[in-house]
Amino acid sequence: MAFDKKLLEIVACPVCKGKLEYDKAAQKLICKFDKLAYPITDNIPVLLENRAEVWQAE
Repeated sequence: MAFDKKLLEIVACPVCKGKLEYDKAAQKLICKFDKLAYPITDNIPVLLENRAEVWQAE
């Protein structure tokens, strides 16, 4: 089963409460405002601030 993109309508960044974007290649949810990337593990987003990685636009 793949990540359900409909989930993006209801989830938000736990830090700023802003919109998240799905990065399919990296399997992460990205908050461009805070520059954080949240991992998706077993098709479940891990929206914990201490698990987020610093995100840099390519």
